Amino acid sequence: MKTVWLAAYTLVYLEVSMRVGAAPLCAYGQAGCQVPTLAEIFDRVIQQSSRMHGISSDLHSEFEQYFFPSKNLIGTERKCHTYAILTPGDKENAQRVGREQLTGVILKLLEAWGDPLSQFYQSMSQGQNQDFNYYSSEKALEISDMVHELRDGVEKMADKMKLLGVLGNTVGYISPETLVPSSAFSYYKRGYLNSVDHHDLLYCFRRDSNKVRNYLRILKCTTLPGLDC
Repeated sequence: MKTVWLAAYTLVYLEVSMRVGAAPLCAYGQAGCQVPTLAEIFDRVIQQSSRMHGISSDLHSEFEQYFFPSKNLIGTERKCHTYAILTPGDKENAQRVGREQLTGVILKLLEAWGDPLSQFYQSMSQGQNQDFNYYSSEKALEISDMVHELRDGVEKMADKMKLLGVLGNTVGYISPETLVPSSAFSYYKRGYLNSVDHHDLLYCFRRDSNKVRNYLRILKCTTLPGLDC
């Protein structure tokens, strides 16, 4: 069992190393940074969002198998704190909304997950299930960092779109406290979270990370001409 955990941890470490070793993403050509095209920025944030969703899906599945191996959780009510953020329900609706609105939705979702994932990592790193928590807390820390990195990347993408005149100037920083009810944030900040709380959080983040990934792909297709989407 320890060998399996070690091998899995090694894969996570290698993935982080490759991600950190990538060329810096700069929108304005600061010293030491290459100036990427808008298409390259899109490719980077889409790749990052895909990795983030993949890790969140793996962690959700592993958590479910470890803590609820024989319990059917289908149909269980979820406590997603992002329920108040209006998002397109499918690809067709997402293609109909404007670039400003879709970019804003992506940023809202990413902003809303910063604090809950940090709380999740702290709770997992202090948990009593050492065999599971040692490995899972590393993944929790990784997705928490990736949310912040992806938000920064999407902001740079939006800045590049503004410079090219394909995005209005109304898209900008949004405080997460203005996006979701205060009760939802107090739920994650109240202190110790139990296994059901963790499972709900992972379920909701897996759902929202998939939305972010899909919305970025759609935004690229509707912004850059000549793509087969």
